[in-house]
Amino acid sequence: MSRRGRYSAPGRFQPKPVELNQEYEVDVVDMSRRGDAGVAKIMGFVIFIPDTRPGQHVKIRITKVGRNYAIGQVIE
Repeated sequence: MSRRGRYSAPGRFQPKPVELNQEYEVDVVDMSRRGDAGVAKIMGFVIFIPDTRPGQHVKIRITKVGRNYAIGQVIE
């Protein structure tokens, strides 16, 4: 067993590649399972963007950062 212990997840405290209220340009690559938001990724980190579709290139502002995802809003 590693020194981390039995229940520690690798990379658990990795910093997120996005920050709240920051702006990014992203490509929408997929749709959410519910179909209500486009999905973009920054360094593998999932960002849900309402009212977008795959194939769009948009500028967004991050409005929420969760443990495994973020939510962005189109600003242009």
